[in-house]
Amino acid sequence: MSRKPISRRQAILDAGAGFGWLALSSLTAAGASSGVHFPPKAKRVLQVFSVGGMSHLDTFDYKPELARRNGMPFAMPTFFGQGGNLLGNVFPFQQRGQSGLWVSDLLPNLAAHADRLTVVRTMVSKSANHMPAVACMNTGFILTGFPSMGAWVTYGLGSERENLPAFVVLPDLRAHPWGGTVQWSNGFLPAAVQGTMFRSAAVPVPDLATPASVTPEARAAALGWLNRQNRRYADEHPGDSALEARIRSYELAASMQLSVPAIADLSTESAATRKLYGFDDPKTEPLARQCLLARRLLEQGVRFVQVYHGGSSVDWDAHGSIIDNHTKRAAEYDKPVGALLSDLAARGLLADTLVLGVTEFGRTPVSQGTGKTAGRDHHPDCFSCWMTGAGLKPGFAYGESDELGQKPAENPVTIHDFHATALHLLGLDHERLNYYHNGIRRRLTDVHGHVVKGYLA
Repeated sequence: MSRKPISRRQAILDAGAGFGWLALSSLTAAGASSGVHFPPKAKRVLQVFSVGGMSHLDTFDYKPELARRNGMPFAMPTFFGQGGNLLGNVFPFQQRGQSGLWVSDLLPNLAAHADRLTVVRTMVSKSANHMPAVACMNTGFILTGFPSMGAWVTYGLGSERENLPAFVVLPDLRAHPWGGTVQWSNGFLPAAVQGTMFRSAAVPVPDLATPASVTPEARAAALGWLNRQNRRYADEHPGDSALEARIRSYELAASMQLSVPAIADLSTESAATRKLYGFDDPKTEPLARQCLLARRLLEQGVRFVQVYHGGSSVDWDAHGSIIDNHTKRAAEYDKPVGALLSDLAARGLLADTLVLGVTEFGRTPVSQGTGKTAGRDHHPDCFSCWMTGAGLKPGFAYGESDELGQKPAENPVTIHDFHATALHLLGLDHERLNYYHNGIRRRLTDVHGHVVKGYLA
């Protein structure tokens, strides 16, 4: 077969791109330690994303002054411009465990882990709109097209397993987050590092299994033909990472046909474990499946697992009654997540796993509406995220918001700071983990961010 001649410049570009892909492939195959810049505290990440904006004022940030001033007028800008009077913490708070960490009664199962939790009370985001705010928490940018944190971690550290993806996403079966699959995209990084979506259902990966009507011989012949076609195209277009990733995805899919069904078969878990997670309650059962599958994936060497609770139509977005909305969402969330932490601890996985409980922003200290229908508007200026696991100060709250929970009074933590610190715990320097794209050395933290040593052990 004849080929078009290529220029010397194109040959050099193609060779460079090809060697870049080879380097990534080598890194991926080499496993956990090949990409670190210094000894890591954590080997893997579990992120639990509460979509819609979990209220910090009704979960982790107790404000007695806000309660004292409940119902008083207070002028502040809000996203929808419907700010009302001040609204105190609507759920009772208690100090928990030996640490005395404040957690509301909304989350009793998570509160039982208070002495393991690290709560950042002064998170600051760049956007009050869901889509860009979710993107910011995932990628560090409010615009789409940038790699997610899971993709950066996979790019930096590679995979521990040949028969499983390094980055797995478990979305809420009811709805995807705003932006959908772009939230776990590889962006401009090689396509091989994008998130692979699993469903916490009977068939976790659609179209993975070979239909019964296809014989093993026919299947092998079809795969052989497809592989030859792909390889021929790859030879003609060296450096095409999307094609190389597609070829790798077919190879990975063949391996996953053997590994995934066994991992996703949650019926092999004991009745006690299934009850612990909440399989016996229709409210908790969906997230229980996601959380239990997440634990099994982490056990099998998946590097980064992202669990979404809620999506664009069923979420923590409490513009109406904060009491009704957060009571419903917490009833779905609290037991499975608390069980997941108990299970990880019992199996020794918390010692080298970084668990991140995040949301895209908080809620305002002023009400939206009145009475029992009073809700809270979007609030990116100050909110809370919780963490636990490797390298963190347990039973510890970092930062202090002002007396109304409106803005940080001290130690604000930007999402760039949050990402930089998470990468640090994985042994990655956020400034050195970069990728040349369109004339710029891009990184997860853009040109910002610093490691927050104040909540590191």
